[in-house]
Amino acid sequence: MALILSIETSSENCSVAISDNGKIISSSQSTELQSHASVLTVLIEEIMTKNSLKIKQLDAVAVSKGPGSYTGLRIGVSVAKGLCFGSGKPLIAINTLKSMMSGLKIELNDFSSRFTDETVFCPMLDARRMEVYMALFSKNGDEISETAAVIIDEVSFGEILENKSVVFFGSGSDKCKEIIKSKNAVFIRNFTLKADYVSILAEEAYISKTFADVAYFEPFYLKDFIATTPKRKII
Repeated sequence: MALILSIETSSENCSVAISDNGKIISSSQSTELQSHASVLTVLIEEIMTKNSLKIKQLDAVAVSKGPGSYTGLRIGVSVAKGLCFGSGKPLIAINTLKSMMSGLKIELNDFSSRFTDETVFCPMLDARRMEVYMALFSKNGDEISETAAVIIDEVSFGEILENKSVVFFGSGSDKCKEIIKSKNAVFIRNFTLKADYVSILAEEAYISKTFADVAYFEPFYLKDFIATTPKRKII
């Protein structure tokens, strides 16, 4: 049982949440694009002030560790580590795709009755072009396949879709809808990452004392960062 500040910066949205014993007591987010560096610390200060809390009162700081946006992850983890360094609080790192799976259960009120025990769930994050970061989970949240970067084409998931329903959701699933053609493919639209979902798993990690090394922890980028230069305009 713990008071935890959770941070989510792995996607376009930037959000923070405070949970007490696993229950969200306050959350805040910004949908302004490419603003993580400028808004994250502001969101944290505002939510702590709103709830009359100091960092030293927290039991831990949790952060979405990736995969996801290289820049977003770097900012989120850097801020989380800084808070932990300064306060001596433990750092909890949560796999982004696992937090998405936990979040889907919250967002869909009919989750339990809507899907069978045989249904497979596939959270996806956009990784540019036709590549996505993904993993497969069972209905109860067990990981069926490890997190991976995968290029989606017409034969993707073909074998599993022959026998089971697969639920696709997240920013990477939108671009796959026109490619993955199967009566067993279910697409959940408008699923947005939130720090609230990190909080669910963070409480479990705190109880089991599954902490990251504040000094050496690095985000789970999955792929090396590739810098690109804008194409020269031809008049």
